[in-house]
Amino acid sequence: MTISKATIKELSQLYLLENSLFQKENFPLSKASLRYHINNNLIYLAKIEDVVVAYILVLIKRKNAKIHSLGVQKEHRGKNIAKLLLKKALEELEMSSFKSILLEVRCDNQSAISLYKSFQFETTKIEHRFYLDGCDAFIMKKDNGI
Repeated sequence: MTISKATIKELSQLYLLENSLFQKENFPLSKASLRYHINNNLIYLAKIEDVVVAYILVLIKRKNAKIHSLGVQKEHRGKNIAKLLLKKALEELEMSSFKSILLEVRCDNQSAISLYKSFQFETTKIEHRFYLDGCDAFIMKKDNGI
């Protein structure tokens, strides 16, 4: 497995992964949005045999960095890929001037919540009915290690 920053040549694979991971209620990104983020934000990809199996998107064109999404193909879950992607992104963010890193996570996504807590993210707020299916979201925050 390799982890690297996304490039435009991986856009189609990233778009297919995005739509396989996130249903409408979880706000999947369009191909145009992904293109924008490749050019303007931070996206790391995990690839196995040149196939994109996971990614993390961090919005960096703002006051605080924000993890927008982190997703791993179902058949590759449980292999610490999300942990490796999150670690890689946080290492890069630690060298930046961001004071904190934010994210939203579905309240019913216990594996993601556990992962974020293992990296010292703390729940700061609950957004009720945040997702289109009515699920609440935890707003989590981590102080940047600068």
